[in-house]
Amino acid sequence: MTALKPADVLIAATRAGVLGCLLLASGATTAPAATNDAGATAGWVKFAGNPVLGGQYGTCFDIAVLKEGDLYRMWLSWRPKQSIALVESRDGLHWSGPPQIVLGPRKETGWEDDLNRPVVLKRANGYHLWFTGQAKGHSWIGYATSPDGIHWQRRSDRPVLSPEQPWEKVAVMCPHVIWDEATQRFRMWYSGGGQYEPDAIGYATSPDGVHWTKLPANPIFRPDPQNPWERERVTACQVVQRGGWHWMFYIGFRDVDHAQIGLARSRDGITGWQRHPANPIIRPGRNQWDADACYKPFAIFDGRQWLLWFNGRHGSLEQIGVALHDGEDLGFDRVEK
Repeated sequence: MTALKPADVLIAATRAGVLGCLLLASGATTAPAATNDAGATAGWVKFAGNPVLGGQYGTCFDIAVLKEGDLYRMWLSWRPKQSIALVESRDGLHWSGPPQIVLGPRKETGWEDDLNRPVVLKRANGYHLWFTGQAKGHSWIGYATSPDGIHWQRRSDRPVLSPEQPWEKVAVMCPHVIWDEATQRFRMWYSGGGQYEPDAIGYATSPDGVHWTKLPANPIFRPDPQNPWERERVTACQVVQRGGWHWMFYIGFRDVDHAQIGLARSRDGITGWQRHPANPIIRPGRNQWDADACYKPFAIFDGRQWLLWFNGRHGSLEQIGVALHDGEDLGFDRVEK
């Protein structure tokens, strides 16, 4: 019998709306497939085997993922080690462990006591990492490069982005960066404001990844007081360019302890943001591992479906889960309650 690919099994299970078995690449282990629950809408389906990482390793959170051929690589914030670590997967659901530390703190610099919230970009000249450094109640953004995604060299002993504008208060963090071929610039969306959770999202550009110019009109994305689920603050976005749009997956907070995930789109990635009519698209599940908050989305379209990884919190434990969306169309023009 010909083995099914993991993506084929997931798509079939999602369409059927029932639990099934996911055949792993090894062919030796099975796990629950996707299932609908009240914690997702607009066509999103949480994976029934959630959480996919955390628990035994302590708090694992705020991730970035690259798909390289048949391999998924996830760089994550590993709170017990105050470091950025790497895990890998053949299906995006079942991850290697324990995490491998790839960049650790440097207390001698005065701003890198704790490292977290990475974004990784792969280009022809190697891997590029922007990360959050935290110390003394403040946050900054640093930059490193690598030939393999494992061995990193910092490009500056100083932060490449610091809180300077009034709205940024004491913290800039949660960078998301893409390369714009047309302008030959890196483009960064970042969060600024409070240290515990930032308040809004800003935008900056750079020719080299080190020297950044902030948009004078920052922040470009603020909480909407008309939406109770995000009226407190918005933060920690990922921006994906597809089909003539910039798609922003972001966190919205109704208060500092309760968060959900929303989706918005803009033509230029700066102005004219339109929120999805079914927001929030990922919500805490009743009495589930993510019952208190869903944080920090990161999504990839693999050619058949979207995979969206996110942090879920129940009590003090924060872990990583995944939600799936069949097909490329995110249903922006169709209201689903």
